[in-house]
Amino acid sequence: MQFGRTYEEFEVGAVYRHWPGKTVTEYDDHLFCLLTMNHHPLHMDTNYAEKTTDFGRNVVVGNYIYSLLLGMSVPDVSGKAIANLEIESLRHIAPTFHGDTLYGETTVLDKWPSKSKDDRGIVHVETKGYKQDGTVVCVFRRKVMVPTETYTKERGGEQPGRPTPLS
Repeated sequence: MQFGRTYEEFEVGAVYRHWPGKTVTEYDDHLFCLLTMNHHPLHMDTNYAEKTTDFGRNVVVGNYIYSLLLGMSVPDVSGKAIANLEIESLRHIAPTFHGDTLYGETTVLDKWPSKSKDDRGIVHVETKGYKQDGTVVCVFRRKVMVPTETYTKERGGEQPGRPTPLS
């Protein structure tokens, strides 16, 4: 299984479809809210959401949706990353509800060599998240510093920190 890419492996215009998707549960949403201390009733209180919001039900907290999509993109985009440099933009387009299944895809917008070190480059990508019916729910752009093939070889190959079995 591929886990990230080197600079040379990225092509401007390439689209990576992240799979599998993830069905968002009420538990996922509540746990994320509790871990991040986001106690807004739109996410936590069904009675409030049903009676006082335009949605008539709980909406999954947007930062969880972003985090989930970012995580989905790691095997295709940033699994070999040296650093995530910037989240350039983050837009929540439509709500996600408990029981929705999310999928993501990332498009390579641009790439360029690092100005300070010749063993790495910067990749500019846009990730879109969409629900099972195709509705786009979240879009974000980020810049990721990734190694070149030279960087990887000089540091022991694809998985230098992976322990070897004790046969």
